[in-house]
Amino acid sequence: MNTETHTPDAKQLESVSRMLSKILRHEPQLVGVALDNQGWIGLVELIGAIERTARVPLASKSFRSLPTMTVELIHTVVAANVKQRFSLSADGSRIRAAQGHSVEVDLGYASKTPPAVLYHGTAVGNWERIQVEGLKPGSRHAAHLSTETETARRVGARHGMPIVLIVDAARMHTDGSTFTQSDNGVWLTEHVPARCLTLLDG
Repeated sequence: MNTETHTPDAKQLESVSRMLSKILRHEPQLVGVALDNQGWIGLVELIGAIERTARVPLASKSFRSLPTMTVELIHTVVAANVKQRFSLSADGSRIRAAQGHSVEVDLGYASKTPPAVLYHGTAVGNWERIQVEGLKPGSRHAAHLSTETETARRVGARHGMPIVLIVDAARMHTDGSTFTQSDNGVWLTEHVPARCLTLLDG
């Protein structure tokens, strides 16, 4: 781990953000920690675990290249993350990923009435399957939906040539589907049936 005390640059902040996402969403065991049942972990515990992992002989470059981890640095990463991937507890002592977990957690978000229309971005190659199966969460706990087409398009572009799907959330809600909304504004639902999906032109 880089022990220099200079202010981390944007590239280093991004590397910390990526590492936090990996640990808090998918692999807490990577640094030998466990999340509580709502996905939280204390910052002091997390920092200590990351530092110990970075000092292990033959530690991966992704750990060795991290800047010195501090509570202040993590607070900076959380505040600077434009996608608002992380949530801090009210007292700033704990952190969790806002959504996107593949590990078992109960985020405790209350069910809400969604907007009439939501959007989902994916790669064009997935459309044929989605027309049959609808939207499934895959390795995550829920399908992720957006209120904006451009956000959905950016998400889809991560996986290939993007397309945007229109979700008839009002119909789903009437039919009994449950929706929740994460701390960073992403709408979550267990499954979007194919009958509630149409392709956005353009």
